[in-house]
Amino acid sequence: MSNASIEVLISEVGPRDGLQSIQSIMPTANKELWINALYQSGIREIEVASFVPAKLLPQMADAADVVRYAKTFPDLTVLALVPNLKGAEAAIQAGVDKITIPVSASAAHSLANVRKTREEMIEELKKIIGFRNAHAPLVQVEVGIATAFGCTLQGMVPEDEVIWLAEQVIEVGVDEAGLSDTTGYANPAQIKRLFKRLRNAIGNKAGAAHLHNTRGLGLANCLAAYEEGVRSFDSSMGGLGGCPYAPGASGNVVTEDLVFMFEAMGVNTGVSLEKLFEAREVLRLGLPGEAIYGMVPEAGLPKGFSKKGSI
Repeated sequence: MSNASIEVLISEVGPRDGLQSIQSIMPTANKELWINALYQSGIREIEVASFVPAKLLPQMADAADVVRYAKTFPDLTVLALVPNLKGAEAAIQAGVDKITIPVSASAAHSLANVRKTREEMIEELKKIIGFRNAHAPLVQVEVGIATAFGCTLQGMVPEDEVIWLAEQVIEVGVDEAGLSDTTGYANPAQIKRLFKRLRNAIGNKAGAAHLHNTRGLGLANCLAAYEEGVRSFDSSMGGLGGCPYAPGASGNVVTEDLVFMFEAMGVNTGVSLEKLFEAREVLRLGLPGEAIYGMVPEAGLPKGFSKKGSI
């Protein structure tokens, strides 16, 4: 299938967000098998690792090796999450195409997640952008505005502060800023309102929707974001993931269910559901004993299902 015809980009975050949220450590060989299976399904953007100290997240100790493997696939955008300049330097040295940096709209979550205030994170971003510009100008830098829709630590997060933060990160040179429902607090009306404000504030630098299914509204929120013009969505195979520094947060949007929703609507993701289900089995084998989720893989595709939105 031609990538040129893709209408929505599905960015798979399971190898990073999913794996760092569980106790199990997937062997590097199994991570490679999983990334290969995801690529074969048509996924063309994968967040493969985070560059953080191995003592904090032993699940990510092989980050550089995983990046190097992922870089062997043509036309695959290889992402890594970095919390600071040191992580950005390591990720760029490993060869990533894109780095993503979480910057919390919630002051309390920022201190818990990266041990920095929001203002300190903006200063850290300036250093990262400076390093990128000097050493790897082709590497894209995106920020996910975490806890944009509410926070388990501080409760409500004012929308004005979310937009202020997005404007600040774009001002220091970040390529795009998206919104993350880190704690699964968002509802469709809130999604529409905040993504509209984001686009009005930073225009075409408005980035992806990273939404969780903690309270069962993940797909509804994705649809609301799509209707507001969002065309890039983070999701995790099997629904793995959740922020370890946001108590009670669980479950990214399930990649398999998200792809099904768009394909059933006639919106082309470029992803084969059948091959996605095969990749799910590769994941299951790599994480024996871990619970993985998803409605469509369990129910199966409807009889006569067509990718063009008719059955």
